[in-house]
Amino acid sequence: AALLYAGGSLGVTFAGDWLTLFFFWELMSISSVFLIWYRGRTESLKAGFRYLVIHLIGGNSMLFGVLLLIGSGNQLVGSLTGLDSPAFWLVLLGVAINAAIPPLHAWLTDAYPEGTVTGSVFLSAFTTKVAVYVLVRAFPGVQLLLYLGVIMAIYGIVFAVLENDIRRLLSYHIVSQVGYMVAGVGIGTGLALNGSIAHAFSHILYKSLLFMGAGAVIYATGREKLTELGGIARAMPVTVITFAIAALSIAGAPLFNGFISKSIIVTAAGAEGLKLADFFLTLASVGTFLSIGLKLFYYMFFGEDRGLKPVQLPLNMNVAMVLGAFLCTLYGIYPKLLYDWLPFAMDYNPFTLDHIVNYIQLLLATGVAFWLYLSRLEPRASISLDFDWFYRKPLAYLFGKFVLAFKQVKVWLDASGINILHAATPYFANPFMGPLKVLWAVSPAAARGEREAAVDGIILYSEDRYRFPVGLSLLLAAIFLGLIATYILFLQ
Repeated sequence: AALLYAGGSLGVTFAGDWLTLFFFWELMSISSVFLIWYRGRTESLKAGFRYLVIHLIGGNSMLFGVLLLIGSGNQLVGSLTGLDSPAFWLVLLGVAINAAIPPLHAWLTDAYPEGTVTGSVFLSAFTTKVAVYVLVRAFPGVQLLLYLGVIMAIYGIVFAVLENDIRRLLSYHIVSQVGYMVAGVGIGTGLALNGSIAHAFSHILYKSLLFMGAGAVIYATGREKLTELGGIARAMPVTVITFAIAALSIAGAPLFNGFISKSIIVTAAGAEGLKLADFFLTLASVGTFLSIGLKLFYYMFFGEDRGLKPVQLPLNMNVAMVLGAFLCTLYGIYPKLLYDWLPFAMDYNPFTLDHIVNYIQLLLATGVAFWLYLSRLEPRASISLDFDWFYRKPLAYLFGKFVLAFKQVKVWLDASGINILHAATPYFANPFMGPLKVLWAVSPAAARGEREAAVDGIILYSEDRYRFPVGLSLLLAAIFLGLIATYILFLQ
């Protein structure tokens, strides 16, 4: 399933026409759900079904849009224009679901924490980033995406700070980080689009490393909540160091890959005079460092010692985390390696003195604030209500009512059909019996038989009542023979 999932993402990336893109798009959705189901828990099975339903809705929306595009002669993947075109909005809706744009994001924070330890690493890498890639190809410069991206960046941070489940917290940060990429697509300049692609690449590295670190903690301790973790740093030194590198990367600390890609988008916003977007995207970086680099990192590894005895991690886990940390650092120190992969040529230097000093000041100020408000930021065993509440409760209730009403209608139709069938069967079983029964019903013999069979006004069953008189049968036989003789003698 993981290989099919990765293959589907590559298929979307290399697709040249909309129909091929859609085929691999659906391959991603179908194969990825098994990474959730394979965990085998009841919660995972339910989350997997919700994940599949949401993606089928998005897939159908994209399919209708693709068919409209093909019908209009627009078969090749490219920039879509015409805000009044149904195809434009149908394809955008399908992509927006996979990009986890609020309020269409709840499937991500619902399903990703329920995947297997390895499955969550794959899930964090592909679906949303492939959606961003399609946005870059089909919707560059759509201003709506700028607003949605900024909202995503802040929205994910707010819920991440409130979250207790370590993988759900990381899932909210996927929403936030993808917000940077979506905002870059909305800005639409060459620098901004380069930033979106660069940040998608960087995000795959540091987010995979974060999920590997969280998975290692779950594997070693069997715990998933911050309120159940703490005091395990000495037992897991490799995980602590590599997780710290990933946390600094996602926060945009200098010398790590997130600093390079994130600053490209923020700089592009400033270059276009989008000061409000510049401010909120920078603010989201502060929130990211607060929730992952400080809160999650501190309470997961250095919080109250709860007497946990982590088991030793397999060698392959440690090797994978070290490799991920190395790549995050490599692209942070040598960004030219990343620039060579970007779609537009650019000459951007992130290592200006002002830029580095500003980011270090932000990170240090965030660290001081965290230390001052340490007790208030302590994780609590609670549930944060998100948009998934609407399909968990009201929509589930309405769906239950709809199913009940549909069932009642079906039962009524079934009963009516059976009654009609029973009433009609005797007539259709022998088509000659209908007219004969009518003749019998109006005949004096029938009335006489009923009177004779009645006892105290109640008509009793008598098989003679259901037999035709012999004379009537002979009359019908004579008529039939006469018709045959007439045909033979005169008409043939």
